[in-house]
Amino acid sequence: MTKGIIGKKIGMTQVFDEAGKVVPVTVIEAGPCVVVQKKTTENDGYEAVQLGFGDVSPKHVNKPEAGHFKKNDVALKKTLKEFRFDDISGFNTGDIIKADVFAEGDVIDVAGVSKGKGYAGAIKRHNQHRLRESHGTGPVAREAGSMGACSSPSRIFKGKKMAGHLGAEKVTVQNLVVVKVDTENNLIAVKGAVPGPKGGVVTICDAVKA
Repeated sequence: MTKGIIGKKIGMTQVFDEAGKVVPVTVIEAGPCVVVQKKTTENDGYEAVQLGFGDVSPKHVNKPEAGHFKKNDVALKKTLKEFRFDDISGFNTGDIIKADVFAEGDVIDVAGVSKGKGYAGAIKRHNQHRLRESHGTGPVAREAGSMGACSSPSRIFKGKKMAGHLGAEKVTVQNLVVVKVDTENNLIAVKGAVPGPKGGVVTICDAVKA
């Protein structure tokens, strides 16, 4: 990883490319982020840069967090994320990182927390098939159906796809293309969809498998 930033999902829109084709894009407010802490092999056992994003009121920060910001002499931030860059020698505590670290045409990975859907059945959660609605199947056609074998093994194997909590988990979408960068307003337009609701926090970094 050579570059990364924390952002906020603004929403989706569309732009036209040079050929006049419509390109669906997600607009992300990327930064400005401040370097809150620089972790080194000597002190922490690994190298990383901790970035802070989003202003927050002092009344919403507890004493340990406030002390962490005060120790590094930076303003209070709502979100903290670590990035393990290949080379952190160019970063110093207090540095500001803006959207201009990315350029048009860059291939990136975007990670965020997906929308929570609550408790969902097997059909919605795992795209399973409905039961037949005839020959005595009723009264429910959207239930999971058979769970497995009979007296052997007399149990349900771990990992079986069943009803349960859907969404509200970390999702990473890989190999998205940066369509446009607005350095003045710290906005990045990314081709395609990005996980999470409007206003959700996302992390952007250069693609691992590009």
